[in-house]
Amino acid sequence: QVQLVESGGGLVQAGGSLRLACVGSGRTFAGYAVGWFRQAPGKEREFVATIDWTDGTTSSAGSVKGRFTISRDNAKNILYLQMNSLTPEDTAVYYCAVGPRLGGFAQCGLSPKRCPYWGQGTQVTVSS
Repeated sequence: QVQLVESGGGLVQAGGSLRLACVGSGRTFAGYAVGWFRQAPGKEREFVATIDWTDGTTSSAGSVKGRFTISRDNAKNILYLQMNSLTPEDTAVYYCAVGPRLGGFAQCGLSPKRCPYWGQGTQVTVSS
């Protein structure tokens, strides 16, 4: 069993930055993909970014590419999301999740059972 706890959300001005963290406990992330989804009010949960815990391969949604960077700390079992150049459209609850590596992870947004572990979410609000 894996417990995931997100942190780092908050209120920022447009153009600002935040760094989210997701701490895993219970067992290592090794062998899985780990990443981020977000859900804005009235919208579907959408894929943001993922990293393969084994080799560090990353993937991100086009809407955040060039602004958000996903990274990991293997020793501490922590997942990060560095968010720069934030806009009000980035306002959402951000969730970390653990799922299958190398394919299929992005589908966890609409099919959450594809990712067996989810955090509770952290609110990111960007003001204009």
